[in-house]
Amino acid sequence: MVYRISAVIIFFLTSFSPIEKSTEKKVLASNSKTATFETEAATIYSSLNANHFSLPGMESFAQGLQAFYELKASGALKKDILTLIDFSKSSNTKRLWVIDMATNTILYQSLVAHGRNSGDEFANAFSNAAESYKSSLGLYVTGEIYNGKHGASLKLDGMEKGVNSSARARGVVMHAADYVSESFIKNNHRLGRSQGCPALPAELNDEIINVIKNKSCLYIYHPSHVRNLAKVLAS
Repeated sequence: MVYRISAVIIFFLTSFSPIEKSTEKKVLASNSKTATFETEAATIYSSLNANHFSLPGMESFAQGLQAFYELKASGALKKDILTLIDFSKSSNTKRLWVIDMATNTILYQSLVAHGRNSGDEFANAFSNAAESYKSSLGLYVTGEIYNGKHGASLKLDGMEKGVNSSARARGVVMHAADYVSESFIKNNHRLGRSQGCPALPAELNDEIINVIKNKSCLYIYHPSHVRNLAKVLAS
């Protein structure tokens, strides 16, 4: 009987190879980091100064926060600003937030348009292709302001290959549009749509793009695009 018990113990002690043990350690470490980040994200979220605005959803905020951290660690950012767009929400709601991450304060909340081929009231189809007239999701770094056919406009650099990396070549920019307004919603029962640009209300466009221009983080969220950003940026 003693022999059998000893044999079982020896089997369990020797049945896991060094590679399996190493993999197990990596999984445990990854789970620990995930748990730590989730706790930190929840803490920051609960401490946000709403500044009379409503808060973004926790899931979209956590994804945006992770994007912000990854970009900041890579040295790609010059500003502690996170602009979050939640395309899971109705276009009739204010689904864009500009957040000062240095003070955890929401600076702006605004209407924002999606591409005409991404959907009607709700965006549900996305593309990185030219002339698709669809929005692109994911992680961006803001660029420079220029004067175009819509007036002051902000260039965007997509950071995810195959997802939004063609943004600059496609001319996907932030700009003002008269179809991004409460009056348009009232008359048409939904917000107007762009050719793929995250278009803003005319009265807020200049303020917002001047705050977020020149190397800040923009993250466009949708539940269909929940990615491991560390792997995205390393690819």
